Amino acid sequence: MESLAQLETLCERLYTSQNSAERAHAESTLKCFSLNPDYIPQCQYILDNASTPYALVLASSSLLKQITEHKLSLQMRLDIRNYVINYLATRGPELENFVIGSLIQLLCRVTKFGWFDDDKFREVVKEATNFLNQASSGHYSIGLKMLNQLVSEMNQPNVGLPLVQQRKVACSFRDQSLFQIFQVSITSLHQLKSDGNFQVSGVLKELTLSLALKCLSFDFIGSSVDESSEEFGTLQIPSSWKPVVQDPSTLQIFFDYYRIMGPPLSKEALECLVRLASVRRSLFTDDPARFQFLGHLMNGTKEIIQTGLADHDNYHEFCRLLGRFKVNYQLSELLSVESYGEWIHLVAEFTTKSLQSWQWASSSVYYLLGLWSRLVTSVPYLKGETPSLLDETVPKITEGFITSRFNSNQADFPDDLSEDPLDNAELLQDHLEFFPYLCRYQYETSSLCIMKIMDPILQVYTERASSPMPVDANELAVIEGQISWIVHIIAAILKVRQITSCRTESQELIDAELAARVLQLSNVTDIGVHSQRYGEISKQRLDRAILTFFQNFRKSYVGDHAMHSSKQLYLRLSELLGLHDHLVLLNFIVGKIAMNLKHYPQCEDVIEHTLSLFLELASGYMTGKLLLKLDSIKFIIKENFRFLEEYRCLHGRTTFYYTLGYLIFMEDSPVKFKAFMEPLLQVSV
Repeated sequence: MESLAQLETLCERLYTSQNSAERAHAESTLKCFSLNPDYIPQCQYILDNASTPYALVLASSSLLKQITEHKLSLQMRLDIRNYVINYLATRGPELENFVIGSLIQLLCRVTKFGWFDDDKFREVVKEATNFLNQASSGHYSIGLKMLNQLVSEMNQPNVGLPLVQQRKVACSFRDQSLFQIFQVSITSLHQLKSDGNFQVSGVLKELTLSLALKCLSFDFIGSSVDESSEEFGTLQIPSSWKPVVQDPSTLQIFFDYYRIMGPPLSKEALECLVRLASVRRSLFTDDPARFQFLGHLMNGTKEIIQTGLADHDNYHEFCRLLGRFKVNYQLSELLSVESYGEWIHLVAEFTTKSLQSWQWASSSVYYLLGLWSRLVTSVPYLKGETPSLLDETVPKITEGFITSRFNSNQADFPDDLSEDPLDNAELLQDHLEFFPYLCRYQYETSSLCIMKIMDPILQVYTERASSPMPVDANELAVIEGQISWIVHIIAAILKVRQITSCRTESQELIDAELAARVLQLSNVTDIGVHSQRYGEISKQRLDRAILTFFQNFRKSYVGDHAMHSSKQLYLRLSELLGLHDHLVLLNFIVGKIAMNLKHYPQCEDVIEHTLSLFLELASGYMTGKLLLKLDSIKFIIKENFRFLEEYRCLHGRTTFYYTLGYLIFMEDSPVKFKAFMEPLLQVSV
């Protein structure tokens, strides 16, 4: 390299040039600094003498790569460590932020890789604290950045460090330094909040909140929690943290920062509260301490609800915080808090408003419904005389959810159908995972609400089928979307019966009432005007919803384990629809399967759902035997459906013939086998 000026020019091209050829040439020329350990002194020279930030970043990033990919001597690594600390102390405040970040990453990497090699490496927290004790806000900022990066570095795997060694370092860091860093963050939060003479910017508060959050998000037990996930388990904080966690001022400082700081800092304060609410129960060695902590959380969240939440990210994080209450605490413990009555009513009101604002809060409602479902499923185990007040609050939430889903459907479909729960199985699961437990809690009231909403719209839909007048396609699309939601809700309720003890005669009769309406609807969807709408998205949604209902209904009332335990249901279905036993109901379901296979030749999604139901029916030992007795099965065996010729339904064709083969070979019947092979022989001849 002829001169430092030339190197600085190359560095600027490497990081800023829009020309890919220029960047490639600069990278090729400068890569020697990161590949050859002999260039480490030159990197130091660049840091000492370069005037452009890009040259400084090149030097620090090259040293980082050297540390990560090469086995440097202990003395050299110590020299790099000491040099970077002194460099940040003397020149740090005047450097660009991205240069400071690069140098701090280098310091933390060399610290991690040398953690067990020399005691000096483990003094990094002390070095960072020295920066915090300086008079300038620039040094204070660097100290906080050092601690932030150190916790992040220790909590993530590195390419150059074996996984076992990585975990040993992380555990040692957790035991020796992490609690001290968390204490620094709490102390700094108090100092930055109360010291009126300390001229600080929002950046310092942001760094301090971020540091506290990183400490609380540390992988304490090596469980490798996916931080991209919305959910996490109990926070396994070490026992040594107990005095600070139980100190009321720790919780309060995050509630205070939520109140005084705007987004996005207020969201980070809520994130810290979410994690503190997830602290393992065993950290509290006695009930009074746990109740005091819980009471503080309840009062803090109560004040937030009363104040209101306008920011969407804060709203979502607050819903996550509420969702943690029943995950980590028993209903009896919630009842023991003096403010429980006011709190539960406020949370119920908050939930109802969230349901009404479904477009804005759809992803947040998941956590609220999770809270309520866990509350109602705990009621049977509740002892004592204290009322839970759930009888007053849950019916309103149930009605609010049903009404909001019913009203959520619009005539215009979104540009991306995957954003609509009716077209996205995962989103639909999120919406309906917890709600059925709320319905079953006061099933009679919930079912009356469902029937009150469904009956008028079902009557209108039935009338449209036979109407001689032209039908408004947009109106039908809205109706089909509304009915689809109701059908999915009923299907989810029936699914819950399989995994709970909801098997009383009264609940079975209500199941029959709801099921009868969907079965009646299934008859209507394929007649009159509706038989001409198989290409419409809303019609396909409705038929998918009906198929989901059949799948859940089959498992609860038609499956091998349910055939002798549903007398009340079939008595009621016989009165309403004439479906008096399993065989008649199976024939009804198979008739719908045949209708879908016939009329949806080019709709891969509906065909896939239909064949999935068909295979489930055939795979059951008893249901498979019963299917062979049905005339509708004989029709399916003989029929050459058009979807079999569609390339897009290739996988469906495999499933179809697999299912038929399963049925044919269930018993020794040459007649059925010949009928099954006849269409294939005609094609092959």
